[in-house]
Amino acid sequence: SEQLAWTPVSAQAASLLEEAADLLVLHRDFAAAVERCEAGCDSLGPGPGPKRCERASGVSAEVKCSLCVVGIQALAEMNRWREVLSWVLQYYYVPEHLPPKVLELCILLYSKVREPQVMLEVGSSWLRDRTNKSLPEYGSLLELYLLHVLLPLGRFEGAEELVRGCDVFDSDQQLAFLGTICESRCQWTQQEEVHSAAEKQQDAATETVLGALSQKLLTMLTLLRRALRSMSSHFYLLPYKKMLLATFLLYLVVVRLDPASPTSLPFIYKLVQLFRQAWAAVFSPIHRPRIQD
Repeated sequence: SEQLAWTPVSAQAASLLEEAADLLVLHRDFAAAVERCEAGCDSLGPGPGPKRCERASGVSAEVKCSLCVVGIQALAEMNRWREVLSWVLQYYYVPEHLPPKVLELCILLYSKVREPQVMLEVGSSWLRDRTNKSLPEYGSLLELYLLHVLLPLGRFEGAEELVRGCDVFDSDQQLAFLGTICESRCQWTQQEEVHSAAEKQQDAATETVLGALSQKLLTMLTLLRRALRSMSSHFYLLPYKKMLLATFLLYLVVVRLDPASPTSLPFIYKLVQLFRQAWAAVFSPIHRPRIQD
């Protein structure tokens, strides 16, 4: 009877599934594996349209689910995990029609990459569907959705409502899940308090550093102002006339006069005397009396 369930279309999709699995596991050709999975899924039904919203059954449904599982793994290997959900929904159209295995794989994938919010609405829609509640995998998927989507996102009230309204769990299981939710809420609160305290300490440290820098900057500006004032008063006392005269005499000696000539000696002597007086005026203390001519 199992062989009778195989149709030519199902056999073709199964062959593509086998090729995709070999490309994924043996050859590590992930792009080619995705292409085989897409070809297999397309061969199992008509093109995009409302008619494909109806659930498949039997062997075709199993093959299609397996093709999607292989395709999800290949996309994840290529780091194209952002495309996984939209890629799967193009073959099942609505979240409620996703097979349990495909939904489980999507929840685990987006939880691993720390993007559980992607599966928030998808998982909620799937769990609210009445037909899905009769599936044997419903309880395990609800638990997976709680632990990997709702609790990491801090949706504690929604998690409690979902557990209390679930008919699959008995009273003991409900109490166990409610205890897990309460424990996760406490950990969440503690982490927020620690994070808030760390932010306050960081803000206080930043203010302290800025205050210290501001104080240092103010001190440096005060010292710079005093130094400029002292330098201005010091340079105000310099004998500018003597400096100009010494520069002019140096020009005459170097450019116009021959230092080896006896007639240049009085000028050179006068130049040396002027430079000595200028040197003493520049590098002597301010309170020293000025040198008289």
